[in-house]
Amino acid sequence: MTMAEREVVLMKGNEAIAHAAIRCGADGYFGYPITPQSEVIETLAELKPWETTGMVVLQAESEVASINMIYGGAGAGKRVLTSSSSPGVALMQEGIAYMAGAELPGVFVNVQRGGPGLGTIQPSQSDYFQATRGGGNGDYYVIVLAPNSVQEMADFVDLAFELAFKYRNPAMILSDGVIGQMMEKVVLPPFKPRRTEEEILRECPWASTGRTKDRQPNIITSLELTSEVMEQRNIHLQEKYQQIRENEVRYETQGLDDADYMIVAFGSAARIAEKAIEMAREEGLKVGLFRPVTLWPFPEKEIARAAEGKQGVLVVEINAGQMVEDVRLSIDGKVPVAHFGRLGGIVPEPDEIVEALKKKF
Repeated sequence: MTMAEREVVLMKGNEAIAHAAIRCGADGYFGYPITPQSEVIETLAELKPWETTGMVVLQAESEVASINMIYGGAGAGKRVLTSSSSPGVALMQEGIAYMAGAELPGVFVNVQRGGPGLGTIQPSQSDYFQATRGGGNGDYYVIVLAPNSVQEMADFVDLAFELAFKYRNPAMILSDGVIGQMMEKVVLPPFKPRRTEEEILRECPWASTGRTKDRQPNIITSLELTSEVMEQRNIHLQEKYQQIRENEVRYETQGLDDADYMIVAFGSAARIAEKAIEMAREEGLKVGLFRPVTLWPFPEKEIARAAEGKQGVLVVEINAGQMVEDVRLSIDGKVPVAHFGRLGGIVPEPDEIVEALKKKF
């Protein structure tokens, strides 16, 4: 790896997404500006990857248009991605459900802001349910990765593509306005060459790339008019989701070995929780951190094991309480679970978390 490929640079999380997409061999980006994620498409426009790698970058007329462009690119076996923020991702839900039903890989970046509706342009984590429950129609799941640093914003682009193609399933990078807008040092990934058409045909035999001498065109669809066949398709999807649950759970822990209390938090809330844990330990409260990296599949068994013997679990989110439901289901009443969050785009302070820990347990 050359020094240029390992160049350490200072950039925003949104900018890291754009740089990583080019370096990971993405074939196309289709998106639409919306605060606080507009730097993704702005950075791509500035870098002009169509002149260097051949990557297509297109500002669609809307989020609905962009998700359907992603659907088309994914159907041809291309590595395609889009990015948006909460209201824009809400508009994409129909297309994401179509892609899940047609078993198409694609990457979606959600830099969350406050809601519901248009809400505020300030940071939030209130799209947890939308991401982890499947915001569209039908029984489906999206693989969800939750970065808590600019470095992970860059690293998760390639990981999201890897998982999306491995399981032929949409994958989402669920960030927020804090991580998207903050600036940190980041080591960008090395350049990967874009795949040739021959490689796409070999790696994606399901792709619809038109009629060739040796093969008939594939039909990409999520439609099935026969109930019995549709049931079998759904059973197949559920079996695939179970494989993902068994193989792709990711999480991090800090200071849990001697902890009396455990904080569970993801994304930017986990970073704030780290400082809160430091402050709590200075006051004699032994607290540790459990950070889910995959929000779906959710680390249910791992959280249950980590909570054993603890006096209480505090779930910290920048919302009214969403992931706390999955934590409670995981722990199943064996340990008290409480929630602390701020709303409307207000980011909690570390001392507020410490005070909440003292009041709730």
